[in-house]
Amino acid sequence: MMNTSPTSGPRRLWLLAAEVSAIAAIFWADAAGHIPVSKTPLLVLVAWASIHIRGFKWRDLGLTVGPQPARMAVIGIVAGLAFWLLEYFIETPALQAVTGRYPDLSDFAPVVGNVGILALLLGVNILLAGLGEELVWRGYALSRVAEAVGTQWKWPIALLAVNVAFGLAHSYQGEAGVTQAAVQGVLLGILFLWTGRNLVAPVMAHIVANTCDFLLIFSGHHVGLTGRFPF
Repeated sequence: MMNTSPTSGPRRLWLLAAEVSAIAAIFWADAAGHIPVSKTPLLVLVAWASIHIRGFKWRDLGLTVGPQPARMAVIGIVAGLAFWLLEYFIETPALQAVTGRYPDLSDFAPVVGNVGILALLLGVNILLAGLGEELVWRGYALSRVAEAVGTQWKWPIALLAVNVAFGLAHSYQGEAGVTQAAVQGVLLGILFLWTGRNLVAPVMAHIVANTCDFLLIFSGHHVGLTGRFPF
C-alpha cells in the first residue's frame, strides 16, 4: 500500500493547500454550471497530479487487481446490492421522514423508458461513477486525508471529512440526496479499508448500486422521480 510521502515540510503543506484549492475551484465551477456532464474527470486530474508529484503510482491508491480479483469482485457485487437495499428501503424513507423530501432525481427523468439513454448512462456509470469516483474519493481522497491527519484516528476522520465532500458533490439531488450520498460514501470507504485498500470491491459495489437505481428510474417507478414507493 501507500508508502511515506517523499514530500515534506513546507513543500508538503503547499501541495496540500494547492490540492484543496483546486478541488474547491472545481466544485465552484460545477455549481456555477461551467462544467458539462461531470466534474469527476477534473478531480481525477487533481488526484493524478498529486500522486505524481508525491512519487506514487495509481496502484498505491488501490488500483490493482490484487491476488484475488474474482473474490474482490464478488464481494463488491454483494456489497453493492446490500448498499442499494439499505439506501432505497431504509435510508430513503428515513430521510423523507426527517427532511420531508426524497432525494431529487429529476435530472434523470429523460432515462424513463428510453433504452438508448439508459445504455449510455450505464456506460457512463462504469467509467465515471464506478471507476472515476472511486479513484477520486476512496483511492485518492480518503488516503490523502488520512495521510495529512496522521493520528491514530486518521481513518475515522478521513471517512467523515471525505464523505461530507462526497455528499456535497451530489447537491443537485437536494438535502436528502446529499445525506444519502454521504452515507453511501462512508459504506464504500469502509469496504475499501476492509478489503485491504483495494479498489476492486468498492468499484463493483458502486457500479451495482447505481445500476439498480438506473434500472428503477428507467421503469419510471423510482421514488426519487415519483415521490412514492411502487411497492
